[in-house]
Amino acid sequence: MGAPAKTNGHAKTETTTPKPAVTKKLVEQAVKPETQPLAEPVINLEERIDRFEKLRGITTQRERLVLTLTELARFNYNSSDSCSFYMKDSTGLEFKTTNSNLIKLISDELQHTLETKKVELEKQIMGFTL
Repeated sequence: MGAPAKTNGHAKTETTTPKPAVTKKLVEQAVKPETQPLAEPVINLEERIDRFEKLRGITTQRERLVLTLTELARFNYNSSDSCSFYMKDSTGLEFKTTNSNLIKLISDELQHTLETKKVELEKQIMGFTL
C-alpha cells in the first residue's frame, strides 16, 4: 500500500467527527439515566385467584359493617328512653342494663369504632392490587 497522502508537504491525517445528531444522542444518554418502565412481576392464575378471594373477603367485611352501622343508626334514631342493653357470653354469663346514658355511651363508642374500621377497609380496597 502507499504512503499517506501529502498536502503542502505534510502528511494528511484523517479524523472523523460525529454528526451533531449523534453527538446530541450520546450526550443525552450520558446525562440522563435510562428510564425504562419496570416490568410488573408475572402473576400466575392461582395467585390471581387468591388475591381476588382476599379482595372479595375485604369487600364482604365492609358490606356487613355498613349493614351494622345502618342498623345501629336506626336504633339510635328510633330508640326511646325505655330501651335495654343485653350481653351474654358463651359460658352463660350475662350483663343487662336499662340505663339510657350508659346505652347511649356504648352505642356512640360502637358507632365510632365501626366507622373507623370501615375507613380502614375502604383504604385496603382502594390500595388493593390484583
